Amino acid sequence: MIKRLLFLFAFIFSSVHLSLAQDEIQLADTLVINGETIIMLGDSVIIMRPDKPVYWKTGGNFNLSIQQVSLTNWAAGGASNMALNTGLNLFANFKKDEKIWDNNLTVNFGFNRQSDREFATRKTNDNFIFISKYGRELTPKWYLSTQIDARTQLLGGYRYFRPSGADRDARQRISDILAPAYIQSSTGLNFKKEYKNNDKVSVIASPFTGRFTIVMDDSLSRAGAFGVIPGETIRAEAGVSLSSATDIQILENIRWKADLNLFSSYERLGNMVVNLNSIISMKVNRYITTRIETVLIYDERVMITRSDDTVGPAIQLQNLINFGIGIDF
Repeated sequence: MIKRLLFLFAFIFSSVHLSLAQDEIQLADTLVINGETIIMLGDSVIIMRPDKPVYWKTGGNFNLSIQQVSLTNWAAGGASNMALNTGLNLFANFKKDEKIWDNNLTVNFGFNRQSDREFATRKTNDNFIFISKYGRELTPKWYLSTQIDARTQLLGGYRYFRPSGADRDARQRISDILAPAYIQSSTGLNFKKEYKNNDKVSVIASPFTGRFTIVMDDSLSRAGAFGVIPGETIRAEAGVSLSSATDIQILENIRWKADLNLFSSYERLGNMVVNLNSIISMKVNRYITTRIETVLIYDERVMITRSDDTVGPAIQLQNLINFGIGIDF
């Protein structure tokens, strides 16, 4: 009997204590000030702040590869050389409500040095590309967008050759910073889709495009290089354009990024200026990567001196295979 009374007393005491605790919670005062929830419970104050929305996404990639060959008294022949290639890619993308603003900067530079030749150090890679796009949402996948595409290089470029009858190489300067530079402004419909695995596809078609070819070097301008009128520094064209940007995960450690820009002026509608940049990245681990980079350019106004010494428009192609450090941030 005594055990039953003790059990009943303990049950009643626990029920009363739990009821009082619930009453305390129910009696807590709650305030909402500027989106923050403030809960006052007895002598305690609890502040619950909502998560702040994130409108900007920023990041980038840096890669560096170095190759060195040193030969001393090497019976099989050859020459000591060193090659370096580096690249930096930065992006800053904004999205809020129905507005987007995507910015991307790519800078690449490379050279090789071979000690036993005239002009031992020679540039192998030199690109500066800035693309900025602002858009307003029409539907979840379609935007009305304006894009600025600016391209140039950082250092002078040379054509190396050996004059007839000479025993030493010579060089001719054929490009420089802002010689050429290409600035393209386009407005049109933009299809943009992002997938759950971070794959991205964007295509913008513009019937209203302005393209400016800039040659700020006097000697190149006087020669009418890159399609400008001899003596002029800027050539302006109006036309249509199609631009696309692709970022796709092919396999677990293999990613493909490509940017394609097509432009045709109203003056020569159908004759395309082509700019293609493609990068396949194969990650070995967090810091080691292999990159296969391809750049393809075609512009019928740019006269190329070919290997057979003929001059005329031609497809410009650059292929790079790099194995080295790759850091994402």
